[in-house]
Amino acid sequence: MASAIWLARFWCRSRKTLPLRTTRSVGLSEAGERFHSRAKPAFEQLVAASEVARDLGQRPAGLLRLTVPRAVVPILLEPLIASFCQAYPEVEVEIAASADLVDIAAEGFDAGIRLGQFIEADMIAVRLTPSLPLTVVSSPDYLRRRQRPELIDDLRRHACLRMRRSNGSIAPWSFVNGNEAVEVIVSGPFIANDMPTMLGAAVEGLGLAQVPEPIAAGAVKAGKLVRVLEPFAPMAPGVFLYYPSRHQMMPKLRAFIDHVKSRSGATNKIGSDIDDKRTRGRKMR
Repeated sequence: MASAIWLARFWCRSRKTLPLRTTRSVGLSEAGERFHSRAKPAFEQLVAASEVARDLGQRPAGLLRLTVPRAVVPILLEPLIASFCQAYPEVEVEIAASADLVDIAAEGFDAGIRLGQFIEADMIAVRLTPSLPLTVVSSPDYLRRRQRPELIDDLRRHACLRMRRSNGSIAPWSFVNGNEAVEVIVSGPFIANDMPTMLGAAVEGLGLAQVPEPIAAGAVKAGKLVRVLEPFAPMAPGVFLYYPSRHQMMPKLRAFIDHVKSRSGATNKIGSDIDDKRTRGRKMR
């Protein structure tokens, strides 16, 4: 709009000096010839830019920017990105791995990936995983030094590693006790703003940590961590890809969403190691 106003003003100022008019023809004055020689490259670049923009609106190409928590990159995103880049070589994928909940439109991202409970209600979400249990884990060394917790109330006597949310608050720990959802304010020697850091502290024996099951699964399988308080594990909604509006969707994002949906079986495998007896019938409120 601003460029159109500028062109109109420019023409009003220069229409008396640029053209040469006769009763039979219209040509360019010396000023007009100089203007043409200087303006032609810029005009050609403008036309080329317009064609590129139109082309990006018709096929998957260009830069696809995603904001994701660092914890989901190795367990979820890496297989998807590898196969997507092979399928769509004209799309460049940029991953901004951060625990911060960013405004994806204001920060120039095409989409984000987050746990379902952290996604705003006005966003459109595509499920990447089934619902996930939140599990409390500890290193074997820590449990050799401290009595194993058997009840939620036992956490008062334990070092609990905590998560600071992007809004500055400390996240409480969530549990289910029968049919009742319970939130507990815990205390301990360590606070982190991302789950991999907190999990690493748990592996080193600093205390107990509560994380989504898939994030701890590798360390549990390797014997570096053990689960505790399993009967009280609540369910989180799972991981979703989200974006602002279908009406603003570029082909590169549509292609990525379709690719995610086509590989839903692979992403759902994240939940395959979860014991049905521990998860059946439990939901986060």
